[in-house]
Amino acid sequence: MAEYVLVSGGSGGIGAATCAALAERGYVPLVGYAGSRDGAERVAQVTGGMSMHLDLSEQASIEMAVAALVTDDRAIAGIVLAASPPPDMEPFGQASDVAMRHQWQVNVSGPRLLVARLVKARMRKRRVGACVGVLSAAMGHGLKGASPGMAAYVIAKHGLQGVLAAAAAEYPWLRVSSVSPGYTETPMLSAFDHRFLELARTRAPFAQPDDVARDIVDRIVAP
Repeated sequence: MAEYVLVSGGSGGIGAATCAALAERGYVPLVGYAGSRDGAERVAQVTGGMSMHLDLSEQASIEMAVAALVTDDRAIAGIVLAASPPPDMEPFGQASDVAMRHQWQVNVSGPRLLVARLVKARMRKRRVGACVGVLSAAMGHGLKGASPGMAAYVIAKHGLQGVLAAAAAEYPWLRVSSVSPGYTETPMLSAFDHRFLELARTRAPFAQPDDVARDIVDRIVAP
C-alpha cells in the first residue's frame, strides 16, 4: 500500500508541485490547505491524493487533521512543511504585531504542534519517516546576509529552522532536513513590487516550483 506524505500548504505553488512530484514517486499526498479548499481538491484529484483542512494558525485545525489520520492504516512516510504567509514588506523597526504573530503561528507554532502530534499519533511506533521544512534564501547564508524589508518573514523562517533542529534532537530516527529556495515563480511573488522583480530577474533566473519540489521529494525518499 502506497504511503502518505502530508504537505502543509499543499495547494500553493511549491506545495502543489511537491504533491505532484510525490505522486510520481508512488506516494499518496495529503494536500493540506488553510483557505483554498477548491485548489487543494484540484491538486488531490490530479495527484490521486486527499485534501485535508490544515490551518497552521489554528490549534483545533491541527488537532482535527491528526485525529482524522489516527484510524487510517496507511503508513505516513513524511511531513513537508511548505505552508507560509507571503512576506510582509515591513522593515525590522516597523514590523507590525499582526504580521509577527501570523508569521510565527504559521511558520513556527503550528509546525511544531503538527510534527509533535503526528509523530506521537502515527509515526513514533514505526520509528521511520522524514520531515522537510521549506525555509528561504531570504534568511541569509554564509557571507550573504538576510534580505532586508521583510523582518517578520525572515524571523519566522529562522524560527522554523529552530523547530526542525529541536525535532531532530528529540526524534533521532526522524530524517529532518530543509530546503532554502530563492525567488520562485509562485503566486507569493505578488507580495513584491513588480519593478523590483523585473530588476531581480535580470540578475538571475528565478527558480521553478517543480525544481524545488524535486529537491524536497528526494529528501523524503532518501534512505
